[in-house]
Amino acid sequence: MVNFSIDQIREIMTLRNNIRCISVIAHVDHGKSTLTDSLVCKAGIIARAKAGDMRFTDTRADEQERGITIKSTGVSLYYELDPTASKIPEGQINKYLINLIDSPGHVDFSSEVTAAPRGTDGALVVVDCVEGVCVQTETVLRQALGERVRPVLMGKIIDSAVLELQLDPEDAYQSS
Repeated sequence: MVNFSIDQIREIMTLRNNIRCISVIAHVDHGKSTLTDSLVCKAGIIARAKAGDMRFTDTRADEQERGITIKSTGVSLYYELDPTASKIPEGQINKYLINLIDSPGHVDFSSEVTAAPRGTDGALVVVDCVEGVCVQTETVLRQALGERVRPVLMGKIIDSAVLELQLDPEDAYQSS
């Protein structure tokens, strides 16, 4: 069930300091759409059981058929800080509108990849911990930094280092 109403979104749209525009960038198949699904699920837009498999922002038929993101797609999410879990100054509004852009990772769609961070404040840079930083990861990060976008590193599939590579958890931590 959706965790917000249209009225809540409209209220936040008038508060410029409470709007964040974030792009999700990474190498192809490093989990951008999966991460986006998880965030959309947290907002209550899709069911938890479908998060990661739905590919909510892959709206085109060819994207669904091929299982890849071809066009950057945005979604607006409502987020409210838990006042008991965070120290919010008295009188400060703890509600945010997050405009999230899921971008393609494949080099063939580089115009979409380049355009995604241009209109954003920050970028979630997704890195598969098994494959590590790849060429396209470096390229999209360099482009984002060139646009003065603040990056936030998101390690994905961290459990795979332990399960697939059979690394000791401490060794996986030390080698990352």
